[in-house]
Amino acid sequence: MIPEAPLPVLCLASASPRRRDLLASIGVAVEVRPVDIDETPQPGEGATAYVSRLAREKALAGARRSTLPTLGSDTAVVCDGEILGKPAGAEHAAAMLRRLAGRTHEVLTAVAVSGPAGVLEACVVTRVTLRAISDAEIAAYWATGEPADKAGGYAIQGLAAVFVERLEGSHSAVVGLPLFETAALLRRQGVPLWNGALGREASS
Repeated sequence: MIPEAPLPVLCLASASPRRRDLLASIGVAVEVRPVDIDETPQPGEGATAYVSRLAREKALAGARRSTLPTLGSDTAVVCDGEILGKPAGAEHAAAMLRRLAGRTHEVLTAVAVSGPAGVLEACVVTRVTLRAISDAEIAAYWATGEPADKAGGYAIQGLAAVFVERLEGSHSAVVGLPLFETAALLRRQGVPLWNGALGREASS
């Protein structure tokens, strides 16, 4: 007999399969309701303020479409104080990876949860050091298709893991969601963790 899927306890205001999978890894079943907001940085807006504002706006926009507590999140790759977005093409991706190669940069991930306790927020900074990367490796990596929609032009949870020399902070935050901080926010909003997981373990 196939066990029934647990009922959603959280609305995820994002189409990111990585964030959905990260929440599933801590047993949080979600309903996915992506939102479309303007992600243009405001004049003079720093990286922390930028990702925090987008996470909050996503959570609030998603909450208007669901009766469940709603999570929004945003991640930015920052080098020399500049936010590196998703590459516009092969040359843009190559330029970003050349800039990041052989040095340390920051990845900022903000998460906001709208619910009975209001809007609760956290922002996590992780330092990532990439090894030197040759132009041939950059071209081969682009050809895989992986970096096309990734901030900074790489995915730490994917093929680009071989470029990562060192990480200081939260690995899950670089992937898309800081699980330690997210779990704390969800508990404060009354969202249960391990939803359905204990039942599956007991029946296995």
